[in-house]
Amino acid sequence: MTLLTIFSIGIGGFIGAVLRSWLNGVASEQFPNFIAIGTLSVNLLGSLILGAFIAYSMHVSVDVHIKSFISTGLLGALTTYSTFAVESFLLLEGGSYALALSNILLNVIGTITFAAIGFKSVKMLI
Repeated sequence: MTLLTIFSIGIGGFIGAVLRSWLNGVASEQFPNFIAIGTLSVNLLGSLILGAFIAYSMHVSVDVHIKSFISTGLLGALTTYSTFAVESFLLLEGGSYALALSNILLNVIGTITFAAIGFKSVKMLI
């Protein structure tokens, strides 16, 4: 791994983490009594963008540093599966089984669906 690749991932990660925090806050303010909507929102958005980016990079040559910046850095920091796991566990631990199940299903099925939508959308355009 080159120094430029490391910097690309680091800069992308910084932007993704800040964006995640901001989007999480906005979503949580708008829907305070919903499941962890902030986490769900960034997971869906990140999956959509990554699906679209992967489809795009399969047809257009994308520099390895740009790929590292977007996929590993930006989207790796934007999505929050570790947070999702802890939030789901805490819902289960607190006896909120229906909310926990909803959170798990929306995140898992939703992110796969959004990744497919992003991927298929770009594949149709190229």
